[in-house]
Amino acid sequence: MAVATAMPVVAADLDAVREYGLAFSLFLTALLLGVVVSGGWSDARGPSWPVRVGLVTFGGGLIVSGVAGSLFVLLVGRALAGLGGGLLVVALYVVIAEVYPTAVQPRVFSYLSAGWVLPSLVGPALSGWLAQEVSWRAVFLLVPPLTVPPTLALLPKLRGLGPAPPAGADGGLEGLSVRARVLSGVGLSVGVAVVQWGLQALSETPDGGAGSGAGPARVAVVVAVVAALALVVVTLPRLLPRGTLRLARGLPTAVAMRGLFAATFFGAETFIPLMLVTHRGLRPTEAGLVLSAGAIGWTTGAIVQARPWMRMPRHWMLFTGGTLIGVGQCALVSVVRPGVPAWVAIPCWVLTALGMGLGMSTTSVLTLRYSAPGEQGRNSSGLQLSDSLGSTVGIGLTGAAFAAWHRPGGDDSALFTGMWLACAAFAFCIGLAGLRARPRDVPGAEPVAEPVGRGVGGVKGAA
Repeated sequence: MAVATAMPVVAADLDAVREYGLAFSLFLTALLLGVVVSGGWSDARGPSWPVRVGLVTFGGGLIVSGVAGSLFVLLVGRALAGLGGGLLVVALYVVIAEVYPTAVQPRVFSYLSAGWVLPSLVGPALSGWLAQEVSWRAVFLLVPPLTVPPTLALLPKLRGLGPAPPAGADGGLEGLSVRARVLSGVGLSVGVAVVQWGLQALSETPDGGAGSGAGPARVAVVVAVVAALALVVVTLPRLLPRGTLRLARGLPTAVAMRGLFAATFFGAETFIPLMLVTHRGLRPTEAGLVLSAGAIGWTTGAIVQARPWMRMPRHWMLFTGGTLIGVGQCALVSVVRPGVPAWVAIPCWVLTALGMGLGMSTTSVLTLRYSAPGEQGRNSSGLQLSDSLGSTVGIGLTGAAFAAWHRPGGDDSALFTGMWLACAAFAFCIGLAGLRARPRDVPGAEPVAEPVGRGVGGVKGAA
């Protein structure tokens, strides 16, 4: 969120406003590879080394971005940070699965959300001030030193966590070796990266007439995009639980919902600071307050889903979350109009983020509940893969739309309106799809988790 707040300044400084979305989507593309590698690595060797390598890679990417003198170097830094983030997030999910009993895990996920409340409240405003008054580079370079104290506290606690026991024959993911999964992850990441590049190139390249090189160039780009899409179609099903792409009941739908939520939310959120700064004339610090307010909504949703008095079945939580996101994004469209006060964006985004907190935490809880012992890493990897792929697709599509229809020096109000209405319509459809997260064999009820003793603190998994 700090990067999102600073990016209007970064894009202007590096003369890359049209390529604005790439700084976010390439981060997520590299994260795709990280989550695939981390899932197999954590299950085979334990989560300790993925956490260590992830921390170093993430911090190194921030440093590269902070010293970047061109868009290319900035994108390299964002890719490194994304790779490290992917390694980290899956490994930490495995830690939760191994250390905390199933009944406690909803509370743990609410703690994770609460853990970024203070950074989310302070970060965007501080980021906007640094970018405007000091340097946008400080937004990246001040973060790596902050990772040292928690790292020193965390790493000794990971030494007792070893590899998971072998998964049963009915595992959620296909029985691929770690090497095969990594190769599939590389293929998926390359395919997604080429699709992003192609969409960006097609949106910027005019149709060529006779004798022009633009026409053949567009044909070459289209061929590359089609080949990349074919690579994605081949590799993606191998990395997700069986039935995810067709929304099979239970675990597959829970995993798919993670990506669908991410697509509609981050596709819209990425362009909020840009709209507020370039269209409504706000300062970056003021635009960052909207993202800070969204953090409050997200955390509230995450806390509500974990409360003992919350008796709503979890598939209905997914429906409610998608509905709230759609309503909030429809309301956000009003802020594009000059006659509407810009501060109206705050309650709109709080409502949207409330739906995200409710829905995203629910997908985490359901994935671990539906995972047999030894499959937490692979299924968590599938969950995070869905998350990052959904974010990449959402940001990639809105970024391509912005690159195609952005009018330098003109009025982009219709463009922002169309982008957010499309995201809202998608969110309403997502809510309906979430009803399929109810397990087929337990109508109207949550799956029953049986305790399975293992390692530090014991693990309780869903058989």
